[in-house]
Order: sequence, then C-alpha cells, then structure tokens
Amino acid sequence: MSHPTIRAGSAPAIISPELIALDADLGTTKDAVIDALAHRLAADGRTSDVDALKAAALARESQSATGLPGGIAIPHCRDASIAAASLGFARLSPKVDFGAPDGPADLVFLIAAPEGAGSEHMKLLSSLARALVKPAFVASLRAAATPTDVVALVEEVLAPATPPGPTASAASTPAASAATTDPADTKPTDTNSSDVPNKTLVAVTACPTGIAHTYMAADSLVAAGERAGVTVHVETQGSSGSTPLAAQIIADAGAVIFATDVGVKGRERFAGKPVVASGVKRAINEPDAMVTEALRASLDPSAAKVAGDAAAGNDGASATTGIGWGTRLRQILLTGVSYMIPFVAAGGLLIALGFLLAGYEITDTAEKITLDNSLTQLPDGGLKTYLGAVLFQLGSLAFSFLVPALAGYIAFAIADRPGLAPGFTAGAVAVFVGAGFIGGLVGGLIAGFAALWIGRIGVPQWARGLMPVVVIPLFASLIVGVLMFVVLGKPLAAVTDGLTDWLNGLSGSSAILLGIILGLMMCFDLGGPVNKAAYAFAVAGLSVTDDASLKIMAAVMAAGMGPPLAMALASTVRPSLFTDAERENGKAAWLLGASFISEGAIPFAAADPLRVIPSMMAGGAVTGGLIMATGATLSAPHGGIFVSFAIGGIGWFFLSLAIGTAVSAACVVGAKQLIKPRKPQAAKSKVLATA
Repeated sequence: MSHPTIRAGSAPAIISPELIALDADLGTTKDAVIDALAHRLAADGRTSDVDALKAAALARESQSATGLPGGIAIPHCRDASIAAASLGFARLSPKVDFGAPDGPADLVFLIAAPEGAGSEHMKLLSSLARALVKPAFVASLRAAATPTDVVALVEEVLAPATPPGPTASAASTPAASAATTDPADTKPTDTNSSDVPNKTLVAVTACPTGIAHTYMAADSLVAAGERAGVTVHVETQGSSGSTPLAAQIIADAGAVIFATDVGVKGRERFAGKPVVASGVKRAINEPDAMVTEALRASLDPSAAKVAGDAAAGNDGASATTGIGWGTRLRQILLTGVSYMIPFVAAGGLLIALGFLLAGYEITDTAEKITLDNSLTQLPDGGLKTYLGAVLFQLGSLAFSFLVPALAGYIAFAIADRPGLAPGFTAGAVAVFVGAGFIGGLVGGLIAGFAALWIGRIGVPQWARGLMPVVVIPLFASLIVGVLMFVVLGKPLAAVTDGLTDWLNGLSGSSAILLGIILGLMMCFDLGGPVNKAAYAFAVAGLSVTDDASLKIMAAVMAAGMGPPLAMALASTVRPSLFTDAERENGKAAWLLGASFISEGAIPFAAADPLRVIPSMMAGGAVTGGLIMATGATLSAPHGGIFVSFAIGGIGWFFLSLAIGTAVSAACVVGAKQLIKPRKPQAAKSKVLATA
C-alpha cells in the first residue's frame, strides 16, 4: 500500500500516492479539506482515530491560520492517534480559504506527526515546510501530472534531510543558509547593506507546534537576508531540536529578529541587541520588511533592544520588543496562569481521590497519618484510609504551589530565569501573609520588574557572571519581600479577606449574578484569557471548608463543560445545519465536554463565531446561574464527569448542566436557521480587502 519513499528506520513511508488528491473538489471550507485528507490518512492506516486527528488539526487552525502567501496551506498537528509521521496532499479545484492574506489555497499539505515523534521524522516534516518557500518546488507541485510525480517531488526535497543536511539549526551557518535558498531570488532591497557596520543578523523562529512555520520563517529570513546582502543566522526552536547560535555569531550580529509565537528560549543571550519582534507568520509573509527593519535598527542608537547586559548575556530580558504593553501584560499574566494550571490539575485531582478513598474528614488527619503510619502499620480505617491520606497529602502539597507558581512564572515572563527565584519568593510571601491569589499576581509583577530593572544596571566585567545567579535573585527577592511584608501584605490580605467574606455572604440574586458572570466568561473565548481568568479565580479560592468557593468551582466547571456538549447535541439533533466535518467534530465533542475540555467547541466557534459564541455564552450564563441558585458544589478543580464523586448536589449539578447545554444548542440551531450566512462573494471580497 505504501510507496517506498522516505523512511526513518522501520517507519512507513511518510507519503504515498494513496495520500494524494490532484485537482480535487474537497469542499468549500478548510474543515472539509482537512476532513478529507484526514480520512485518506485513516484509510492508509496512518491514524487510529480520524476524529482525534481532525480535532488536533482544527485546534491548531484555531490558534492561527496556516494559509501562506502563494496559494499554499499547511494544516498540521501532533496527536497520539497518529501512528507515523505522514503527509496528505491535495491540489484543490476550487481553491479553499485557509486564512492567507493573499487569498485561498490550491496546494494543501496536511502534516501529521505522532506525539513524541523521533527527531528524524520531525526533520523530514520541517524539510518539506522549508521547501514550500521555494518557488520552483511549488511550481512543480502545480505541474505534477500524477500522484506518483508528487511523491517523487517530495522525495527529492526530503531525501537531503536524512544526512546531516540543513535541518533544525542549519541556518545558523552561512553555508547551510545558502543551501536552503533559491539563488534566483537574490536581489537587493532598498536598504543599503554597506551602511550596516555588522553585515550579519541573527534570528530566532518558533511556532506553537514547531513543525512547519518555524522552519519556513527561518528560510524566508535567510533568503531575504541574501537579497539584502547580509547573512542571517537563524536558530530554529522547533520540534526537531535546536542548536543554539554560537556566542560569537550573536556578538557579531547587528541586530536580532524574534519571529516567534511562543517564548524565546535563552533570550538572555541576545541582551543588548537591537531587536525586531513579531509573530512567526510575519517572517513568512514579510521577510524582506523584517530584515530591512532589523538593518535599520542596527544603525539606530534609539532602537528597541533586548533588555539586559549585552556582555554578560545572562541577566534579565524581555521588555522592549516592540509589542504593546497591553498585549505584553496579557502575555505575562497568561504565562503565569498557564504554568500554574498543571499544579492545580494534578494537586486537585489527587485531593479529590483522597476524598474518594478516605472521606472529607481526612483533611484533619492526613498529615498525621502519612507521617505516623505505613503499609505495615495501617491507621484506623485500614488501607483505604491510609492511601486516601497519602493521596490527599500529596495533592495538598502540589496544590500549595498554586500561588508561588503563578507569581514565579509571571516574573519569569518579565525577566526570564533571573525572575524565577524572586517570583516564587513573592508567591510564598503572598501565601504567608494571607494575600492569596491577588497577592501572587501583584508580587509576581513586582518581582519580575525588579529583576528586570536590576539586570539593566551596568556592572564591571568581573561582576557580570554573578548577576543572574546571585545579584538579581538576591536583590529582587529582597525588594519584593520587603514590599510584600512591610507595605502591601496587609492591604492585599484585607482585600482577599474582604473578597472571601463577600463571596461567603453571597446569597439569592447576588450569588446567581456571580454564577451568570462566571458562566459568560467561561464560554466567551473557550480556553482563552477570559476563560482562564474565570477558572483561575475559582481554583485560587477553592477550599473544602468554604461552601461559597465550592459553589463557584461547580459553576465554573459546569459552564465550561457546556459548549462542547451543546455543539455535540446541536449537530446530532439538526445535522443538516452543520458540515460533514462539524458533524464528525460533534461526535468527539461529547467526550471533550464530559471531560471539561471547553476547547472542544473551538472548531465550531472558529468556523462560525458570530452565531456560535453568543449561543455558548447564553447557555453558560444559564448553567452558572442555576448552579449558584441550587447550591450545587464541587471540591475538585478539574475532571468533568470523572470527578462526580466530588460533586455535592449532583442531581442539581447535572440538571443545571443539561438545561444550559440545551439552551446553547437551541440558540445555535436557531441562529443557524434564522441568520443567513455571509455570502461567499462578500467573504472573499473582505479577505482581499484586508490582504
């Protein structure tokens, strides 16, 4: 069945004629195209769960469009259901919009990689991505007469990747850079490179998945550099590994380009360099503009620079990167919340399991039981009580990192590694003084900016090595610690106590209003910042001795479960209102909703946000309000129906969830029936107008 093309060890060929559709009509939406290609991979035995593959690809699409200039799209994903790294290819007729700025795509590669894929496979996939920036390769794909011809073309670009060729960090050397660049494209830009004192630039590219955009951006920048007459050394921080740029190359460069959608690893190495920063797609769409901007920045003493000490190269970094402060602050807070959630999920579920085994009274005795007893010396209640105590204590310890982790990674987002120690310290102080979640937010911000400020202080050469490991952590911790203890601790604790008392005193309409607000927030962006803020608010105050906090947790989780369940229900009841891909996604959404994974509704919301999101918010508001009205509680922070044992008033909980789900489903069905979709011609015009 598989064509004998490129192999990695004993793995199947990465592409075969069966995975290729030429001049095919696969539908009018990207969902339909992904669905069709995913089924080709499933038919060829590449995935054990076609729904999971599609959901993973669509989830990646929801983060940012994968359409590229020139009529190309590269939807891609990694998922445990994928048996081997694979490529599905379609040459479409008609073209389909994948969100590229210059219009729809006719060449679509679906790149599918298994979780934990070996580096060789990831190199092959990234090599394909790099080839797609070469006009000759793209033209050959359009001219291919048969699927076998396409396989041969792909073989040709992938084969050189197996030897030590230009893969992950190959662009970090001039020779490798040249190898990945089409010489025909070489031409000067409007920037005179003779004006540039250092005719080299450095760049870092990184995208969330690390399969395609990372490497395409790298090669686009290298090619743009050649056209400008300068050498661009690129460090690709992708899934196939990364080779850090040599310190001398960084030192010799006139400026640095950060083309990333995620944090830059080792940002401190570029401290003091003039910097141009953007998302990774701009480096693909406008590489010449970015190189030009970097060259200008290298000549401009007032240009934005990577914060820190250039010579030391190892202190704080990150503030001045050309990103607005509103966006920057959002990134900072989301970094803290994102790193905090694993502590919450692991600790909270362990606590819930402890309750399941030993009952809620284990909170009073767990510490004593775990210290004084063992498997050979069981406490009263036997093995079940002992294991319950161990799980509860383990979960409690993990959960106790909630506020320190929040503060620590907020500081990390501001000042990189030197901010970690003062950030965690600030979080610990916030817990100690009773300032809680709010104290963690404030303390983390203070710690981060204190570390950043200290890192910018000029010091003698002999002291620079001490800055990141001694000086910055010491003095930043001292600053934030003193402020938290002496100035801010008591006011923040008072605010926290007041908020807690207010929540405890909520009853009747006030509590219902809070539930409605939380329900609206949970369904507004389905896993985005607003959703995360509501969730963080609930888990930060979660306490089994505080009934109000348990109601809030129940309202948040029930509201978060609703959107996927509602879309699953709607696509089941009225399948004619949904595309084939959406109906398939609806089947998977049952389980995602039941597991409290709000993101299961993203494929629906991304395809039809104006009709889906308000409908989801309506149901979320109903669910949240009903939970607070009925007094249902939840003592576990995650898990959906799998932590039913931790739900108090379980009948009311599921009744509220069912009513909210039905409301959302009814709203979305009604909206799709009554509100006419945008005409294709209008949509196309809008895309072109914004290109």
